[in-house]
Amino acid sequence: MSELRYDPIQRRWVIIATERSARPTDFRRRDATPPEVSNEAASCPFCPGNEAMTPHEILASRPGGGPNNSSGWDVRVVPNKYPALGIEGQLERRAVGIFDRMHGIGAHEVVIETPDHHGELATLPIDQVLRVLSVYQERLIDLKRDPRFRYILLFKNHGAAAGATLSHPHSQIIATPVTPRTVAVELETCKSHHQIKERCLFCDIIGNEAEARKRILIDSRHFLAFAPYASRFPYELSILPKRHAFAYDGATGEELVDLAEVLRCSLSAIRIALGDVAYTLALHTAPNLLPIPGYWRTIREDFHWHFEIMPQILPEPGVQRSSGLHVNPVAPETAIRRLQAAERDSPVPR
Repeated sequence: MSELRYDPIQRRWVIIATERSARPTDFRRRDATPPEVSNEAASCPFCPGNEAMTPHEILASRPGGGPNNSSGWDVRVVPNKYPALGIEGQLERRAVGIFDRMHGIGAHEVVIETPDHHGELATLPIDQVLRVLSVYQERLIDLKRDPRFRYILLFKNHGAAAGATLSHPHSQIIATPVTPRTVAVELETCKSHHQIKERCLFCDIIGNEAEARKRILIDSRHFLAFAPYASRFPYELSILPKRHAFAYDGATGEELVDLAEVLRCSLSAIRIALGDVAYTLALHTAPNLLPIPGYWRTIREDFHWHFEIMPQILPEPGVQRSSGLHVNPVAPETAIRRLQAAERDSPVPR
């Protein structure tokens, strides 16, 4: 069984998942062999017809109907075969000298985004991107019913440089009994800002970016896609709902339709400007408030859910690994000008 160990110096939890050492690491990178001569799809566990190669599905969208774990799906959710956390058991948090540890209880799921082995969120039809976003929402709502889970982490790694071991388009969902440090810092920062100014920090940022008009890629009815003022990575983007909302669970159907277009166009602009570059897509949403009595009101007012797109263009420099200090060689204003040009030239209709 995996376990979580607390680092009191950095104030963060670390998952010790020894079972993950058995995961496959010898898959070719997506761009290593042209699709027309590659037989990777034939043995891919995420491709239609290979459903028996994955654990039994948790959820699937089958427009034409059909039995579970069969073909005919357009989005499919399965347990991760090499999970970082296990669903069975209790946390049993305990001390080990000055340290804290608990059992690695949680959930680890894979969202297979399309039956097309060579499809991408950047090029899929809007309806398909919308299906993926809707499945994200459905799984978050369901996982939050378990009071053992404090946070539901949703992310997508595209490309070997971002950590993807299978090239078939997929995302991952990890439900954890702790709030990840990055999100915990955001929660505290938002709380402090609201206590002083009685306003949401992210709403203030949206207003500032809308006024400056220097770093905006897409300004849609419901969302703003822009390069953060202090971007950590070249061509990094944030996507925020204009309506103040603390949890992705509460996004309306109309907002998800708009988000599908904004997300696809953002990823398409990156692809046109940079090629098939590796990236990580991450959702930052409010923690599960079920096990936190009395915390609902402050998070509802303070926090603002959002997506982050982090291209992996350069190897992680030693200064970043050793200190957490990011060095970005491309100013966000420059990045946005290039992405705006790419977005205008996009062959994908908006």
